[in-house]
Amino acid sequence: MYQYDQYDHLIVRERIAQYRDQVRRRLSDELTEAEFLPLRLQNGLYMQRHAYMLRIAVPYGLLASKQMRMFAHIARKYDRGYGHFTTRQNIQFNWIELEQTPDILADLASVEMHAIQTSGNCIRNTTSDPYAGVAADEIIDPRPYAEVLRQWSTFHPEFIALPRKFKVAINGAVEDRAAIAVHDIGLTVVRNDAGEIGFKFMAGGGMGRTPILGSVIRDFLPWQHLLTYTEAVMRVYNQYGRRDNKYKARIKILLKAIGVEEFTRQVEAEWADLKDGPETLTVEEMQRVIDYFQPPAYKQLDDSDVVAAHAGNKAFANWVNRNVKPHKQPGYAAVVLSLKKTGVPPGDATAEQIDFMADLSDRYSFGELRVTHEQNIVLADVEQSQLFTLWEQVKAKGLATPNIGLLTDMICCPGGDFCSLANAKSLPIAAAIAERFDNIDFQHDIGEIELNISGCINACGHHHVGSIGVLGVDKDGSEWYQVSIGGSQGNNAAIGKIIGPSFSALQMPEVIGRLLQVYVRDRYEDESFADCAQRLGVAPFKEFVYATPIVEAGRLVGEDEYV
Repeated sequence: MYQYDQYDHLIVRERIAQYRDQVRRRLSDELTEAEFLPLRLQNGLYMQRHAYMLRIAVPYGLLASKQMRMFAHIARKYDRGYGHFTTRQNIQFNWIELEQTPDILADLASVEMHAIQTSGNCIRNTTSDPYAGVAADEIIDPRPYAEVLRQWSTFHPEFIALPRKFKVAINGAVEDRAAIAVHDIGLTVVRNDAGEIGFKFMAGGGMGRTPILGSVIRDFLPWQHLLTYTEAVMRVYNQYGRRDNKYKARIKILLKAIGVEEFTRQVEAEWADLKDGPETLTVEEMQRVIDYFQPPAYKQLDDSDVVAAHAGNKAFANWVNRNVKPHKQPGYAAVVLSLKKTGVPPGDATAEQIDFMADLSDRYSFGELRVTHEQNIVLADVEQSQLFTLWEQVKAKGLATPNIGLLTDMICCPGGDFCSLANAKSLPIAAAIAERFDNIDFQHDIGEIELNISGCINACGHHHVGSIGVLGVDKDGSEWYQVSIGGSQGNNAAIGKIIGPSFSALQMPEVIGRLLQVYVRDRYEDESFADCAQRLGVAPFKEFVYATPIVEAGRLVGEDEYV
């Protein structure tokens, strides 16, 4: 993985010194809160309902074990013993004292980490495929290009005060596992007819108040022009994006206003002056970065049938089926550690669990871990012969729930329990649904389904692209929940459609149950919930959900009647 050079170290060291003085001036009232606000946001510090929240950058979701251990240290020393992994592949801590934040940033710098550009109207953390470098369907490892984008965008003087926040995702495989269609810029690696590497370039995607899928503005961009073309897009957005209304300031609104063809024309005109400039990537520069991402020292192994070797162990078989993913190297597998155990907020991990996962990475996966945008952790390089031993260990720590891709593998933002922007609580809804359907056999029968929950329209829980999406809304001062169906991410990305009027918190588990009942009744064989909902439309789901009153306590239909 990438290691800081002298420039990285200098930049981070100077930023910490600058920020330490800003905190000193705020604590002595030399700065007002209004003056301090943009300064703290530049360092990833938010004021939430009860305390400050610090968001730490995890570039493209990749961590070394020593960095993971630093999270455990921060959780113990500065927070309440846990951290929350986010849909941006970052981590955040929700109970931070302002006067301690410079020391936290200094601790992070000791393991080559920071919180720069995790907030504010700038280019945020670039996200990518958590299986980058090991996926069997990978065209090329996208991480070196993600790293080039990180270096280019950090403290870029032209783009530190954009009209609004800006998010970039990059995918290097046939299957999109980076949700590129719902990012301001979405990049996927492609080869042209001559076999040359380049990018399909999408722009204008996003969720939030106005969910829109990105549009392809270039089918093939040679890799040498990754930065020059991105800069052209950024310049057009920076000049013409709205600054008078933050709700209409994202690049997706600009594309919608002027049209994709006109936006593309402006980008191409801007690019004409940049195309062969100093930011054009060279073979030497890319090789410098690629060298940081060489494959580890794999053994020469053959694939093995680990389930057959432990025949009769259904629990292990379920875990392998859901949490173990194929690997391009024979004899190896990628393992997903589930942070979705029933009773635990999705994405949360204790300091003990964080330390434990770091230890596992050293023991089984060359000292590296990945954060997924579904809020789980991946050990990307596990020998298949070690899977059973690994499973026994992670099971003991509550990290082996065999639910990856299933109903209880929910994406969920912190919601109204923490976030001052939220209209409603998210975590109690996730907990109630998980408890109601906490039956692995039932979940396996239902099949793959994405249930995403957001506490407000900012859509940090990605509810727009959930097979079932839940959005917290304010209704005359009370917390209610709007439900959408048919959303999906990946190669067939789609925005879900709202089924009708909102529901109370106590009604939500029953609402989910009724949606599942329609799905099981009307699905084709092997048809996913999202595909079924898109084929049928909202009508049959809406009719069944609203057909009879939903009792707010208790349930009307048993789980066995759904399957």
